[in-house]
This record gives sequence, structure tokens and C-alpha cells, in this order.
Amino acid sequence: MNIYPKLILDALAHVRYPGTGQDIVSAGMVDDNIRIDGNKVTFSLIFSKQNDPFAKSVVKAAEQAILMYVGAEVDIKGNITAVFNEQPQEAKENPLPGVKNIIAVSSGKGGVGKSTVASNLAVALSRLGYKVGLLDADIHGPSVPKMFGMEDARPLLEEVGGRELIAPEEKYGVKILSIGFFIDPKSALVWRGGMASNALKQLITDANWGELDYLVLDLPPGTGDIHLTLVQTVAITGVIVVSTPQEVALADARKGVDMFMNEKVNVPVLGLVENMAWFTPKELPQNKYYIFGKEGCKRLAEELQVPLLGQIPIVQSICECGDAGEPIAVREDSIVSEAFLALAGEVARQTELRNANVAPTQKVETKR
Repeated sequence: MNIYPKLILDALAHVRYPGTGQDIVSAGMVDDNIRIDGNKVTFSLIFSKQNDPFAKSVVKAAEQAILMYVGAEVDIKGNITAVFNEQPQEAKENPLPGVKNIIAVSSGKGGVGKSTVASNLAVALSRLGYKVGLLDADIHGPSVPKMFGMEDARPLLEEVGGRELIAPEEKYGVKILSIGFFIDPKSALVWRGGMASNALKQLITDANWGELDYLVLDLPPGTGDIHLTLVQTVAITGVIVVSTPQEVALADARKGVDMFMNEKVNVPVLGLVENMAWFTPKELPQNKYYIFGKEGCKRLAEELQVPLLGQIPIVQSICECGDAGEPIAVREDSIVSEAFLALAGEVARQTELRNANVAPTQKVETKR
């Protein structure tokens, strides 16, 4: 069989990098030095960031593409090397030395239950035995005070190490701060981007978060100044993108994932959460009605090659609990509570995998 470089490149053009959707040849990821010795083919794939989460899957896809489009007799397995070209950045001072992991909860659009997921995830992580904080970073639409029944909370200052820091409120085992604690809940917050970003920085760096296993950030919907401010202020361990199964929501979720994977932001995406996955009536707990579509997030997760962290059903009690100031994850007799506990366990597992630089499909023991 006569093998030459163009045959290899034509085959590799069928492989797309999940973070951008661009084929790896057009993206310049294939090293020019393709070595061919009989049926043996050897070359490198170039990745722009260290420990790229897609490196293993892209190498595997490249091997399969060559075997499919060039020939099954090509000796390629194990002959593709992943090369990481990212230049090491100067280490920044960590404003939260006592916080082990910072998990951002985001959504491409409003109305998909992002704050509900963030609040219940924080409570569920606490129930699993972790030390947890929750920062309501949705500056213009803070809903955490309502969801925790803390509209009247007014955090005080306390002196720590010669500095006056904001003391977070605590409820259900979670340390909580929100801009909603400092403004009139009946008045609209009319701030320009710079003012909102500065307020958020203060809630992060001028608060006494203490020792935490997880700090959960409830981000504003969409993409904008707040997201960039967070990336520039703290080292985010990973982001969770929340969506409903509906196609309109999925289109925005895709943009949200793309923003965090963009090389200028470069935050690992832990995975997707499908909220309102199905409706289950209280009187028919075994029934599932897919009112917003079925498994849309599951398909998107497979397309983007990121984990599907969990599917949260919609039941009447989740709304009642949120309005009453008691996140449903507090309860022990609810299918939704169990779903949030499962989500928390999977978030912890994926976080450990990321911290250990292990492929996200492998399993590790999680703290319970």
C-alpha cells in the first residue's frame, strides 16, 4: 500500500476538535513532520493548553479516521503523540487560600433554573460532608436570599488578620453571600458593568470564607463582564452549564460552553446539567412527561464531549420549597432531593478527576 502525507491529512480533516468544532487540520493541530515508514505512520497533534481535556479523545479519533479513510492495515495505534504548547503563566496571588475548589454554575439564558441548581447543589454538597460556600454572583437578579429565606439578612464585618472582612451568613450548612443582602429587594439595581464587577470582586476577596472544600458561584445568565471578572479574579476549578432539554435553551448552552472553552477564558467545563428534564406529578411518581423535549442535554453533552452530570426532574415541590426559603435538597423524601445528591456526588467526582488530571470518564472514590 502506498501511503503519503496528503492521504493522512485528508483523513484527519474528518476529525473535529470538540472545543471549537473546527477540523484539526484547518486548526493547525497536525504537526508538519508526518513520518511514514512502510505502513507505519507517526506524527504529533498540537494542543494549545496544558492537560487539554479533549487530548485523549482527539488522538483516538485521529487513529480511527486514518484506519477508516486510509486503510485498516496502517500501523497507527500508539504512534500519535499529543504535544502541549501552552506557555506557563506567572502565578497570581490566590485571594482565597482556604478554598480548595471554586465551581461556577452558568447558563446561556435565563429561566432554565440555574439559581435553583446552584443553591441545591451547595446544600447537597454540604449533606455529603463537604464544607461549602455559595456566592450569588447574579448581581442584577439575586435570587439566593429568597431561596434560602434570608431576605432580611444583613452580614456584619469582622476583623481577621488586621482586615475587616464580610462575615457570610450560614444556613443549612452553607456559608452564603449575595448582593441581595446589601440592597433594597424591591428596587432594581441599575449599575454599569464596572460597578457590578467591582461589587462582585469585593464579595469574593473581602469576605471571610474560611476553609471550604467548595465555593459554588451562581453566575448571571449569558456571557459578559461578570464572567470575565471572575476568571480574572479567582482560579475557577470548573464550570457547570445548566440548560433545559429545549432546543432554544440548548443553542444558548452551546454558546456558554464555547465561551468557557475559548482560549481567552480557558476554564474547564465539568459538564452539563439538564434541568426540568421531565415532569413527574406527585400522585404519579413513576410517570415521566417530557414537556420540554427529551434528553436534549444528553445529546449536546455527547456532541461537545463533556459529561452529563445529572438530570433534574420538575415537580411541584421544587417551586414550593424555593418560594418558602427551603431548598428541596434539604429534604430526604423527595426524588428531586435524591437527584441533587446524585448531582453533587458526580460534581465531586469530576472535580477530583480534573484535579488529578485524569480523563473524565474514569471513576474515583468520592467523599460521602
